[in-house]
Amino acid sequence: MAALSNERVRDVAAPVVTEAGYDLEDVAVSTAGRRSVVRIVVDRDGGVDLDAVAEVSRAISARLDEVDPGGSTPYVLEVSSPGVDRPLTEPRHWRRNVGRLVRAGEVEGRIREVSDDGVAIEVKGAVETVSFTDLGPGTIVVEFS
Repeated sequence: MAALSNERVRDVAAPVVTEAGYDLEDVAVSTAGRRSVVRIVVDRDGGVDLDAVAEVSRAISARLDEVDPGGSTPYVLEVSSPGVDRPLTEPRHWRRNVGRLVRAGEVEGRIREVSDDGVAIEVKGAVETVSFTDLGPGTIVVEFS
């Protein structure tokens, strides 16, 4: 009996998620007693609502059951969208957060624009464009207003 692994689940889920029009952001498989817990994070431009999560979850579950990457190992599938605490590491992450306050290294400002080369961030009224290679990972600063 083969154990479920991140790689096996990713190989099965990635084409299903892509076909449904989403990006596969993360796959994590852990053990909970005799079962495996499969956590999959999906996203797309415009965000992901609960109906979309349910639709993608059904499609992934059907494909996992069909392919059976874990043999007879029972599993629980959890599909979600990324939380606000997800690091911004890919250009698409930055693009999806235009207008939000972010922190990247020592820089804190509002994302004004994202291009193929980098991010325009407004810091204290001045807009500075930073290339992705110089930017590093960012985080969203939660604003309460």
